[in-house]
Parts: sequence; structure tokens; C-alpha cells
Amino acid sequence: MYGKSSARVALFLLGFQLTAPWSIAAVEIYTSRALEAVNGTDVRLKCTFSSFAPVGDALTVTWNFRPRDGGPEQFVFYYHMDPFTPMSGRFKDRVSWDGNPDRYDVSIYLWKLQFDDNGTYTCQVKNPPDVDGLIGEIRLSVVNTVRFSEMHFLALAIGSACALMVIIVIGVVLFQHFRKKRWAERAHKVVEIKSKEEEKLNQGKKVSVYLED
Repeated sequence: MYGKSSARVALFLLGFQLTAPWSIAAVEIYTSRALEAVNGTDVRLKCTFSSFAPVGDALTVTWNFRPRDGGPEQFVFYYHMDPFTPMSGRFKDRVSWDGNPDRYDVSIYLWKLQFDDNGTYTCQVKNPPDVDGLIGEIRLSVVNTVRFSEMHFLALAIGSACALMVIIVIGVVLFQHFRKKRWAERAHKVVEIKSKEEEKLNQGKKVSVYLED
């Protein structure tokens, strides 16, 4: 009886050891989640990942699109050793590979944005034996002009402050320069006046001596 129980425990532990790494291993996806771009421009849909297993030839990447106004999911891009772009549909000739699997980057470029490109782009990575994990999402908003975010305002404020400091420094340097120049000119005039006065005094002395003679 004890022998059978020990065997069952051993088999259970062996099964746990064999399945534990598979349950822990999962591909993790990292995206910007939300992105805003101007109509008619190009945008990079950034997607990176981490994997328990080393990247090999079995790696696959799938990009799909869900329109904001609803409708069926659409194929955008597929990668398996080589990139595969759509042969037809809305994304034909408008998608290009911009990733580097060795650096865990599976990003793509979307060209010539249109307003109907608004929606959610999904990035799915499978790197056998890591085939589980959440699918990354990017909510793209195509607009006429990009709205200023808090970071834009902060960058603008810092840039303005730096420009103001540069202007103040230049103004102080120029002020000091012209001030020194004026002092030099005044000093030169004083020296000239003194020289002329000394010349007049010398001439007066010569005349008085001549008259005495």
C-alpha cells in the first residue's frame, strides 16, 4: 500500500516538474497602448516582447486590425523568418517591416494614414515553446493635427525658458562690451584733452620766454 502511494507521489512530482516551466513560460508584449498621428503621415507601430525561450526560426508575428466603428478583424502583417505583407485590402502596399527579432523588436510601419485607419492594432508573438501570453494592443487615432500633450507643453516651457536665458546672457555680454567700449572712448578723450592742454601750456611758456629775451 505504501509502495503504491509513494509511486503516485513520485509520478505527481515528476509531472509537476515537467509542466511547471511550460506554465511559467509566456511571451510578454510591450506596446505604446495609445497613439495619435496626423492624417496623411506615416507612423511606426512599436511592439517589443520578452520571451523565456531564445529567439529562433520558429518565431512568428501577427498584426491584425479592428476598426473603431466595428466590423470584422482584418489582416495587417505576418512574419515568419521573412515578412509577409497583404496582397489585397486596405493595407496593401501600406505596411512595411521595421522590426529586429534579435533585439526583441517586431514593430511595423504604416504608411499614408487615413481617417478610417482609426482603431485597434494587435501584435501577437509566438516563440516556441513560448506560445502563450497576452496580445499587445495599440489604439490608433488619426487626426487633422496632433493635440499638445502635457509633455509637449513641458518641452515647450523648458525650451522657452532656455531661449530666454540665452537671450539674457547675450544681452548682459553685449551690455558689458559696449560699457567697456564707452569707458575706453571716454578715457581716450580725457587723455587727448590733457595732451592738448599740456601742449598749450608748453607753447605759452615758450612765448613768455621769448618775450623775456
